[in-house]
Amino acid sequence: MSTQIEITYTFNAPRELVFKAFTESQHLRNWWGPKGWAFHVAKADFRPGGVFHYSQKPSDGDIMWVKFVYSEIVALEKIVYTSFFSDEEGNVVRAPFDANWPLETLNTMTFTEDKGKTTLTTIIVPVSPTEEENKTFYSSSEIVQNGFTGTFDQLAEYLKI
Repeated sequence: MSTQIEITYTFNAPRELVFKAFTESQHLRNWWGPKGWAFHVAKADFRPGGVFHYSQKPSDGDIMWVKFVYSEIVALEKIVYTSFFSDEEGNVVRAPFDANWPLETLNTMTFTEDKGKTTLTTIIVPVSPTEEENKTFYSSSEIVQNGFTGTFDQLAEYLKI
């Protein structure tokens, strides 16, 4: 059983532009998260050790808080961060949709450019999961893939502007 999820997506845009869309909150707020959800950036500090803390809310549901803590950033090439659901203060909480979702995931994004197009490879791995969390993560891989692909579709649309 593989405990990583890999998502590859190619944007019809140069790497510098795609990277900027991931690293500047004025861009992120226009495309990140599920389509049609309200999105609010509470904190955006893009540097190793920095935090991206935001909330998202479906029109028919409760607000969810998420926090990223960046561990490695290589300009135009790579972003590594841990991600977890949080409360409004940024404390780790269980995922609102599944109590067995891993408390924390490690996300590695690499950006490569070829002929003006950028391929983003995202690898998501649970951090110190229990056996049950690992099973939940593994069985949710299609949902995670679809979620990220939907979000990246929104970015592709945003980059056309």
